[in-house]
Amino acid sequence: MQAKSSSRRPLVVGTLALAVAGAVVIGGLATRHSQAEQLKESAAEQSVPTVSLVSMKDVAGSPMELPARIEAWSRAPIYARVSGYLAHWNVDIGAPVKAGQVLATIETPDLDQDLRQAQAQLAVARSNLALAESTARRWQSLVAQNAVSKQEADEKQGDFISKQSNVQALQASVDRQQALKRYTRLVAPFDGMVTARNTDVGALVNAGATASAGSELFVVSDLHRLRVYVQVPQRQLAAIHPGSIARVSVPERPGSSYQARVESLAQAINAGSGTMLVQLAVENPKGELLPGAFATVRFDQAAMADDAVAIPPGALIMGRHGAQVAVLDAGNRVRIRKVTIARDYGNVIQLGDGVSKADRIIDSPPDGLADGDQVKVAAAAQPRKAG
Repeated sequence: MQAKSSSRRPLVVGTLALAVAGAVVIGGLATRHSQAEQLKESAAEQSVPTVSLVSMKDVAGSPMELPARIEAWSRAPIYARVSGYLAHWNVDIGAPVKAGQVLATIETPDLDQDLRQAQAQLAVARSNLALAESTARRWQSLVAQNAVSKQEADEKQGDFISKQSNVQALQASVDRQQALKRYTRLVAPFDGMVTARNTDVGALVNAGATASAGSELFVVSDLHRLRVYVQVPQRQLAAIHPGSIARVSVPERPGSSYQARVESLAQAINAGSGTMLVQLAVENPKGELLPGAFATVRFDQAAMADDAVAIPPGALIMGRHGAQVAVLDAGNRVRIRKVTIARDYGNVIQLGDGVSKADRIIDSPPDGLADGDQVKVAAAAQPRKAG
């Protein structure tokens, strides 16, 4: 009996070992199958792209803001009409001036000498004219007495007329020199402010200097009213017309804005930029706005209607089929729709037709997204507002 028990013990041990090994193998296969299923589910989940949506809340009423530049209502560079030396100047930059006020005086020694010479020549010519006049009268009386020939009397009369014309020519020369002499006083053409002075006492002044920036002696600008120039994109021109009201703001005065009125439009589109130059006028009684400054013009009447659909530029798909957007249906499947662009506000694009405010529009659709693709909406990210 003991011999039989000893012979069966190895058989039992082997059977147990095979059972344990089988259990280990089966457990490993089950674990691998579970991991494979998990990887498959994860891969399937990752293959569905995640997208975010555009929110069209508070899109209506967004004003159109454009960069602009400010210029003086009137700007007069003052140049010299006579040559000489600057004797003295009376006003400096930033000084208010009235129309006709003397800004500076020029010394003109050459012009003074020319004037004296012209006056002396005129005096000599007048003396000769008086002598020629008396001689002509005398010879006319002698003709009546047949003392001289009519030919000789006509010659004296012709000499009188010639000297009379010479006096008139010399008088015109004197008048011209005197007119130039009045230009030795540089005066303000209108009420305004001196915005530049490019000369000093003793500086050489040349008449007829090239009219280039910086060569003027003074610049007088009218700052009581200013011109504002803005380039309006072609798509927004329909809302802009003479009399339209806008608000002007400048970076150095945050929180302040100034009412401006559209004065005129260029009535021509710039082929290079696709914009039209628009001129506005803004009152500047306190002098807070400065000519030459950069500004921002806001057109409130160019805002979108309450039912307008607007999207950020990134949501627009441009291709061979034109402008399109990607929207989601009830099953979160992509539907590509063709749309038209009504206006381009830069940071917001207003759509004409093709979608409504009830549609869920995908913001920045990923590359390769096609009609009918299944997507999921990002839960954490809120829909981004247009504008």
